Amino acid sequence: MTSSESHAGTPLRIMLGLGSVLAGAALFLAPLSPQALAVVTGVALVITGVSLLLRTRQDRAAGSGRVPRAGLALGALVIALGAIIAVWPAGGAPGLAFLIGAAIIAHGLFSAVRALRSDAPDRASDLIAAVATAAFGALTFTWPVLTLAVFRYGVGAWFVFFGLRTLIELIPRRRSRRGAADREAVDGPGDAVSGPSRARRWARAVGSVAALALALLLAYGSGAILGGAPLPEPGRFYTAPADAPNEPGRLLRSEPLTTGVPAGAQAWRILYTTTHPDGSPAVSSGTVIAPKQLGDEPLPLLTVAHGTTGVVPKCAPSLSAAPFADGAGTALAEMVTQHGWVAVTSDYIGLGTQGTHPYLIGDAEARNVLDASRAVQQFDPLETTTDTVVWGHSQGGQGALWTGQIAGDYAPELTVKGVAAFAPAADLYGLAEADKTDAAGKTVSAYIAATWDRIYPELELERHLTPGSAGGVEKIEDLCFNGDDVLAAILQGSQVPNQIFPDSVLAGEFGDRLKAQDPTGPFPAPVMVAQGLADPLVKPDMQHDWVAARCKAGEQIDYRTFPGLSHNTLVAADSPLTPQIVQWTLDRWSDAPATSNCDDLPR
Repeated sequence: MTSSESHAGTPLRIMLGLGSVLAGAALFLAPLSPQALAVVTGVALVITGVSLLLRTRQDRAAGSGRVPRAGLALGALVIALGAIIAVWPAGGAPGLAFLIGAAIIAHGLFSAVRALRSDAPDRASDLIAAVATAAFGALTFTWPVLTLAVFRYGVGAWFVFFGLRTLIELIPRRRSRRGAADREAVDGPGDAVSGPSRARRWARAVGSVAALALALLLAYGSGAILGGAPLPEPGRFYTAPADAPNEPGRLLRSEPLTTGVPAGAQAWRILYTTTHPDGSPAVSSGTVIAPKQLGDEPLPLLTVAHGTTGVVPKCAPSLSAAPFADGAGTALAEMVTQHGWVAVTSDYIGLGTQGTHPYLIGDAEARNVLDASRAVQQFDPLETTTDTVVWGHSQGGQGALWTGQIAGDYAPELTVKGVAAFAPAADLYGLAEADKTDAAGKTVSAYIAATWDRIYPELELERHLTPGSAGGVEKIEDLCFNGDDVLAAILQGSQVPNQIFPDSVLAGEFGDRLKAQDPTGPFPAPVMVAQGLADPLVKPDMQHDWVAARCKAGEQIDYRTFPGLSHNTLVAADSPLTPQIVQWTLDRWSDAPATSNCDDLPR
């Protein structure tokens, strides 16, 4: 590059430097929407790409040993990526996260090529740093949302730094040339430039190795965390016998269960017949827990609908290390060990057994629950009443309400004396709408997408997911929502860049199917609904509106709210709800008058 060419390029480089500084400041400081973030990012990348092209020309002119073609290719690629992002902001977060990762990997590969072609003393350090850069780029595909968060500030600051460096380089380069010429005149050629000091080379080497070690550690940690915990797969017990009857509610087999059983209790796994959402015969598993000391009289029966544990067979509560801890586990243990009740819990179809789990399909869940109560009537080690009280938390709260709603028609031989629902998913459409951008809400939506796509193929949900969601749904589907897998499922949900279902899908037939899952009654037995006012998943206002609508329809509901309690702490051992659940259940058994506060609902 001649002196005149260098001077001619100076105004352009000044403009590029200033543009990079302004774009970086906007990313770092401005409250940008995702679309605006994409536009600013695209412009900044175009600026960076042009700067790289100019630098490549200088490297070639200076004979630095770098690879001009690779530099030109990288500059052109960065410009192209920036242009795509800037002119297609509707591509949103998934595309931006992908392009960020691709750009970082490309930069790492280019740096590796430069290091391999270079004769510099610290080429090994440069190569290690390049590999670390590519590894960090690969990590962005695992953490796309985290990438955008880091990108917003980290890359914004980098653009500021890049722009300032571009501006500053314009002055030192001219000074260094004058200084070199002066020194060459005095000392002779070759004495003006010395290689990097040994200390500097060692510092670069240590930094490069540390960066690579950090990248590998993060990759290992990401795999360990996001992959979930290894869980036992269902064994032969869960396989339906070839001669299983079509009649629902028939006990097929049982076996003792010793894992996670409270002191003073005994437990079993059971396998029984039930029905799929379309009414066809199916098989489900479940658990039965009873006091060790059995009397001569039939024991009161507690029917439990469990909350969300996942949607694949390995997620069955009966396979869990703590099968009786779900929901109000402390209250359940008290009912069994101190008050002499038997509790039966359905795993639901598809959890433990084969088949698609009817996740949040209220009528199907209720049939699974009622058929478990039917099956326990045939369980020889125990004699239970046909009267029962039904409990459920979250997904199970919805299932419990549906159980009370259909019991009279589906299982008339059973008498439901009361239904207690804790933070029930009673307004499924409202929940899907309110939680569509939250990590937990995305996890729930992913479970719905994975199961409903098979149960309702006419909806073609897989084809209508938001861009970038399909991969997240596939990963979340294989993770359970109990034990150590909860963290993995939530983190995977947090890394789905968009809501799972587009607003247009929620507003269509799919939204109507969600609304059809609301338990609307009538409820022949007394109903108690408990809600934590700090619940981030089942929003308190949404629950209040559902209860108010049921009260307006003539239902008598005992609605209890608990300030400061979240979705899970509502049913924790130290929750004030725990003793209330026990007393309310005993009152239903003794036929004490049920109370309703429909005339003055708490908030």
